[in-house]
Amino acid sequence: MLTSAIPASQLYDLYEFATRMLDCTSLQKVAAAPMTDTLTPSTLTAAPLYREVQLRITRALAAGHWKPGEAIPSESRLAREFNVSIGTIRRAIDELVAGRILVRQQGRGTFVATHTEDRTLFYFFHIVGKDGSQEFPVSELLSFRKERADAGDESQLGITRGSRVARVRNLLTLAGKPVVLDDITVSTERFAGIDEDTFRKRQGTIYGLYQARYGVNVVRISERLSAAHPPAEIATLLGMRVNQPAMQIRRVAYTYNDSPVEYRQSWINTADHEYLSDLWKTAAS
Repeated sequence: MLTSAIPASQLYDLYEFATRMLDCTSLQKVAAAPMTDTLTPSTLTAAPLYREVQLRITRALAAGHWKPGEAIPSESRLAREFNVSIGTIRRAIDELVAGRILVRQQGRGTFVATHTEDRTLFYFFHIVGKDGSQEFPVSELLSFRKERADAGDESQLGITRGSRVARVRNLLTLAGKPVVLDDITVSTERFAGIDEDTFRKRQGTIYGLYQARYGVNVVRISERLSAAHPPAEIATLLGMRVNQPAMQIRRVAYTYNDSPVEYRQSWINTADHEYLSDLWKTAAS
């Protein structure tokens, strides 16, 4: 069963996988099947055939069969391996491209998406100037620590309470002014060996770090927005007055198969900036 498309909203930005969800029973059946098995009546579920193909390709991506930046097999080869029509393969890939899992390059083929600065700016960073201007933020690592996961981590990341997590505090500046304060939490089991140097000396974005070093590809985010008064310490870091309201964003980042990999709480100084959600944007302009 497919749900209806999610309406665009500046107050609730949900990058849904191809903007729709498959029911859990069908998803579990598809995920249990090998990616390259020929699709036969005995392996089919109630899902449309292209969905079967789509989810098996996703399963292969999650297993690391094709790395970020690598080309996937041609549509004709995939059609032979799955024993389905080119049209079915093309529709499955169309959905993965629409979900920004894959990227088509004219004349070259279809590739696994990579986390470049442009991708982050246009797909995952939604803070813009009040005149609509966009720029890539300058990031400053303020703190890094490891501790035991609490009930909130268990709820947001699906990890066991008491397991180890890393907590990172980042300050982002735009046009030389502090605008965003991020408190980021990740599981040290998923990101083995992660430490302060890993964050401080990374090349590129945080999502790029997850992808390049740990093979974790963030493919969608779910954000909840509210207005609140930040704690005095955070207000000071953002150059705000005590009791001045700010925007608070709670974000969960997901990799393939809707597996949560990062929880982030952000405070935004909205004196000169605002949140822009352009959910249906398909390419950087």
